[in-house]
Amino acid sequence: MKEAIAILTGGGPAPGMNTVVGSVAKTFLRKGYRVIGLHEGYTGLFNPSPRTVDIDYPMADGIFNQGGSFLQMSRFKPTDADFENNFNLKFFTDNNVKLLVTVGGDDTASTANRIAKFLEAKKYPIANIHVPKTIDNDLPLPKGTPTFGYESAKDKGAVIARAVYVDARTSGNWFVLAAMGRSAGHLAFGIGEACHYPMIVIPEMFDKTEITVEKIVNLVISSIIKRKIMGMDYGAAVISEGVFHALSDEEIRKSGVHFTYDEHGHPELGKVSKAHIFNEMIEKKLKTLGIKVKSRPVELGYEIRCQTPIAYDLTYCSELGIGVHKLFAEGKTG
Repeated sequence: MKEAIAILTGGGPAPGMNTVVGSVAKTFLRKGYRVIGLHEGYTGLFNPSPRTVDIDYPMADGIFNQGGSFLQMSRFKPTDADFENNFNLKFFTDNNVKLLVTVGGDDTASTANRIAKFLEAKKYPIANIHVPKTIDNDLPLPKGTPTFGYESAKDKGAVIARAVYVDARTSGNWFVLAAMGRSAGHLAFGIGEACHYPMIVIPEMFDKTEITVEKIVNLVISSIIKRKIMGMDYGAAVISEGVFHALSDEEIRKSGVHFTYDEHGHPELGKVSKAHIFNEMIEKKLKTLGIKVKSRPVELGYEIRCQTPIAYDLTYCSELGIGVHKLFAEGKTG
C-alpha cells in the first residue's frame, strides 16, 4: 500500500493556511505519497467515520492562493477519556499514514504531540510536524520572522483602518477600534502604526504596571485633548483586545463584560465587541469632563482572518510547506 500523510488545520483561521496545505500536498505528491486531508481538525481522529478528502495535485493547485481554510477547522480538544475510548487508530493503520501534519496554534501543537506519544505507545509510531500559525504574531520565531498570516491580516486591517481615519477627518468624529490579539498587541500596533493613529493601546506598553480600565480610557482621552489643543477635532485610537487578558477579575467586572470560554479555557473575545465597550466608557468619561466629542466603535475581527494572503505570505507559506518534507526526510518529528 502506498505510504500516506494526513494533514489537518486547527484553531482559528489565518491567511496562508491553504498555501501551507497546498504546498505540503504538492511536495509530498511529487514524492509518491498519498495526501489525506482531515476536515474538522482533530474531531475526525476521535470518530469512527472521519470526514476526509484525498488531495490530488489539481486540488492543491486550486486552493494554495485562497483565503480561509479548505479543510474545515475545529477547536476540539480531546480529553484523556477520548484517547482511551474514541481514538481512531484504524485511520492510521488502514491508510498506512506515516506523518501527521498539523497547522494551527499552540493548542493544536500540544494535541499533536499527545497523539504522537499515544501512537508510539500503541506500537504505531508516526512522525508529527507542526506548522505554527497566528495572526497575533506572538511566537518567538528566529531572526524576527513574523508568524504566517500576520502580514496579510495587518495589510487588510490597515485598509479598513485607513478608511476609518478618512471618515474621522471627513466627519469630524473620533473612532475607537479594537483589533484581534489574544495576549499580544502586534496586530493592533502594526495597523495603527501604518495608519498614523494618534493613540495605540497594547498590553506590552504597560510593562510591569497593572493594566486597568481607567488607564486605557485615560490614554485615549489624553490623545483627544492633545488633538483639540492642536486644533484637530477628529482622530482614531486602536486598542488591542489583548488588554482584556491582563485585566483582573475586578477590572473585568468594571468593564461590564461577561465572557464565555472555549474548549481550551480561553475567553471567547470574538463574542464581545471590545470597541463598543471601550467606546461607551470613553464617552462616559468625556461627558464627565465636559468635553464634547462624538466617538464611534469599529471592531477589527473576523473579517481579516480569512483574507486572501498577500505575496509575502504566499511565498512564506509555500516555503513552510516545502520545509515540512525537508524535516520529514531528515527524520525530524515532534
